[in-house]
Amino acid sequence: MHDDGLTQWIARLYSQPEMLLMGHNQRADDLNLGLGWLYYAIGRLVHPTRAVVIGSYRGFAPLVIAKALCDNVEDGTVVFIDPSMVDDFWRKPDAVQEHFARFGLTNIEHHAVTTQEFVATDAYATLGEIGLLFVDGYHSAEQARFDYEAFCDRLAPRSFALFHDSMNDRESTIYGSDKKYTMSVRRYMTELKGDPSLQVFDVPFGNGLTMVRQAAEDDTALTEGQQARPDHPPPNP
Repeated sequence: MHDDGLTQWIARLYSQPEMLLMGHNQRADDLNLGLGWLYYAIGRLVHPTRAVVIGSYRGFAPLVIAKALCDNVEDGTVVFIDPSMVDDFWRKPDAVQEHFARFGLTNIEHHAVTTQEFVATDAYATLGEIGLLFVDGYHSAEQARFDYEAFCDRLAPRSFALFHDSMNDRESTIYGSDKKYTMSVRRYMTELKGDPSLQVFDVPFGNGLTMVRQAAEDDTALTEGQQARPDHPPPNP
């Protein structure tokens, strides 16, 4: 378990001004993670041994989720997929690991590929169960669908999939003015909201976040946080 206080860790995170960008509703004045509180909280609540994060400008979401997993006793790993299409930031493996280590984290496994490329790798074949999926890559409805469907059959019971930039359509030139496109994740969220097997909830802050989970017949409440601790049986009723 990491012993760095969370408030001090957020201060360290925000010492890099770029961590306050990209619409997660962050705020430096009071060291507020904004939507990041949800990323951290779900990581602590579900305490997965593995999370998958697709896309990040400078690593805000994978870092916050990795911090949550580091603070759990399970000490889980974040599989971070980003081919570095915006600039060269994620293209040098040593520099990437130094970037994460600057925030005291060594539990992020970066793959400088697209999701389409990742699904053809051994890392994907041996991935195992996922407790948290965060989708924040290329923001078209078609790519969001591919990202989700690539991992949905690996999502653990009571897991969550989170989609960022999910509540409105808008034009983006993040990849260059000559590569302008319409961010249309919202349209895929509308499709998922029509699936009766899913629970879908919008969080209208920052650039918008949508939470998705698969409902199950045995979806009864759990107590004492025992769902991921088979070595700790639940208390007697």
